[in-house]
Amino acid sequence: MMKALGIDFGEARIGISCSDDLGMFAHPHETIQVKNVDPIKRIVEISKEKKVQRIVIGMPRSLDGSYGRAAKKVKNFIKKIKSAIPEIDIQTQDERFTTTLAQRKLQDVGHTVKSSRNIIDEVAAVEILQSFLDQNSGN
Repeated sequence: MMKALGIDFGEARIGISCSDDLGMFAHPHETIQVKNVDPIKRIVEISKEKKVQRIVIGMPRSLDGSYGRAAKKVKNFIKKIKSAIPEIDIQTQDERFTTTLAQRKLQDVGHTVKSSRNIIDEVAAVEILQSFLDQNSGN
């Protein structure tokens, strides 16, 4: 496997996770506040800093598996990343239920909804990236 960055895209906040050097385990990295930071520029910086070779972005789908408006926004975001760093492999991962799963995990360790607001997107990014890593281990 290769070192990867996980992204939970949102219009206000973008959660970022990063795999270990072996590409086996995802860890929270940061939440980008879109109103304060250029997200593409920051993703480029993190990618270089962490020496990632792959980016995995959560792709929103409806319960029936179809793509909607949110998926179009993610696809446009992917185009911007590809334009900024064309040498990095970009993959998508079904992100259905990742935020709900992240909220449950945070509640399990004692976080309230209010206290987890700043890290929920990072934890969702971990879920996205870890799902991808698990599905692609051995490839």
